[in-house]
Amino acid sequence: MITGAWICLLSPLVAAILVTLAGTRLSRRGAAYLSTASCFAAFGGALTSFVGLLGEHEHERHHLSTAWTWIQGGSYRSGFAVLVDPLSVMMMLIVSGVGALIVAYSIGYMDGDSEERRYFAYMSLFVFSMLLLVQGGNLILLLAGWGMVGLSSYLLIGFWHERPSAVAAAKKAFVMNAIGDATMALALFLLIQKTGTLSFGALNAAHGSWVVNLVALGLLGGAVAKSAQLPLHTWLPDAMEGPTPVSALIHAATMVTAGVYLIVRTHVIFEAAPKVQDVAAGLGTATLLLAGLIALAQVDIKRVIAYSTMSQIGYMFLGAGLGAYANGMFHLMTHAFFKALLFMAAGIVIHALGGEQDMRKMGGLAERMPRVRLAFFIASLALVGIFPFAGFFSKDSILAAAMNHGTYGYILWVAGLAGTFLTGLYTFRMFFLVFGGEQSAFVREHFHALKRDVVGVSMGATVAVLTVLSLIGGWIQWAPLWHPVETWLAAVAEPLVSPTNWDEAISSVLALALGLSGIGVAWLLYGARRVAVPHVPFWQRTLERKFYFDELYDALFYTPSVFVANAFASWIERPLILGSSREIGEETRDLGGVFARLQTGLLRTYALAIASSLAVLAIVFVAVK
Repeated sequence: MITGAWICLLSPLVAAILVTLAGTRLSRRGAAYLSTASCFAAFGGALTSFVGLLGEHEHERHHLSTAWTWIQGGSYRSGFAVLVDPLSVMMMLIVSGVGALIVAYSIGYMDGDSEERRYFAYMSLFVFSMLLLVQGGNLILLLAGWGMVGLSSYLLIGFWHERPSAVAAAKKAFVMNAIGDATMALALFLLIQKTGTLSFGALNAAHGSWVVNLVALGLLGGAVAKSAQLPLHTWLPDAMEGPTPVSALIHAATMVTAGVYLIVRTHVIFEAAPKVQDVAAGLGTATLLLAGLIALAQVDIKRVIAYSTMSQIGYMFLGAGLGAYANGMFHLMTHAFFKALLFMAAGIVIHALGGEQDMRKMGGLAERMPRVRLAFFIASLALVGIFPFAGFFSKDSILAAAMNHGTYGYILWVAGLAGTFLTGLYTFRMFFLVFGGEQSAFVREHFHALKRDVVGVSMGATVAVLTVLSLIGGWIQWAPLWHPVETWLAAVAEPLVSPTNWDEAISSVLALALGLSGIGVAWLLYGARRVAVPHVPFWQRTLERKFYFDELYDALFYTPSVFVANAFASWIERPLILGSSREIGEETRDLGGVFARLQTGLLRTYALAIASSLAVLAIVFVAVK
């Protein structure tokens, strides 16, 4: 079990190092296969740990393995350690399993790219960083993985660095995440000042209302930034500038779910700061509504899916913020299946259309791509939460938990139900625009089918696996080999909300009805095309400009920063720093010239100088005495 955990963690790192050191001596295909094999090896290690935990009693499912200790004093020890418990193993399975499928998909998608080796080195580094985040045995390692995930995402989003838009998106993602990293680091500084340690056990020792609230706020800041929740959400849509498999990896199973994992892992702190926990639930609910509205006006297929990710992470925050940790983690798992499937199916469409992502140029692809249409349809139904697909079971469990959480929870439940209608509307708007109707002129001119070679097999096979998981993934909680998710996670973070069967049935029926209503409206507006799509200039412009968050942040932060930087350069840097440097250089050069003239090269001159110096020293010593 412990060996499997170390294999899971280190396999992607070894692949990243080998691909980097081998350079051109390793073929591009070799780098692709090595990276993919390492991710599947990581999944094998995660499975080994999972099977090992299954054979133990609940109270024994907690193992800490330390490779080496770098701090030791008295009873306190800290080092490079991995934690094996139900929560970490669940994340290991999701990250390595879905990550391996996405990396395998990349074999076909990135075929022919001149920088293929660099791409797969980055992908392996990203998977290692995410595994370090979820397997780290203390908060120091969690923070290290947290930062490395941000660095890896920066490299992958800006992979095509010849595009100015990709570079700008990478920098935006890095800066927005750095804000959250800073609040999280400050929270850890405060925690270690209060408890003297950063082990996960220190969370139980953090007493005092103001300390707990500040630590919880700092951790929430990191979670909000990494998971693209309000107000640090603006980087996520721009991250679509990276290759489509990168979008699938970042937005499905890994980076954006790190915030949910952080809240669940440190749930002791949030339970001691209930107001902050309520803020987390409120932010998640606001995000799921806002992202759903913005998605209605997007025309880029990847951006629509990106906003759906923001919305679904909002549901996870809602569950975690209400204390229904297992419910949120269950949705995290099913979301990894159908969201990766959506991105990868969309990637096949983009690949077949020569890189085009504008849905207005698509249409009628059902005839050309029936299998991709089926996969996209199943993923869409799972996203909306239609029975019996994966999202139905996990999303509705969160809504049922909210329904039983008092007045505040009831308000959030109503908002979550409204989000299901929006999800059905924007998801099937996308589906009908891409696959419905007759073939557009652009499709007839630019469409080319995937060849039945390695490219087609790697992309098609991975999409097929995720299609099956999106179809049956919600039933996994009743699998005979695995306890229900609530029981599995009970030893780590037992849910505080356990809805009754009757309440859950009411919530599920309402959510299902609203989701189907959204699909029906989408069919009327974009499928059957019997109703003219309403044109409301103000609201349409507001949604297209994403509620003007980017403009607001530019006005509040970017423009003043540029003004201060320019003022500093004009008033201080050029006249004082650069000017003084120039003067110092000129004086140094002149002084060097003086000394150069003293070097005559005549021995008698040097002898006279030495004798004169000795005479002066002798006179000084005599005078002092």
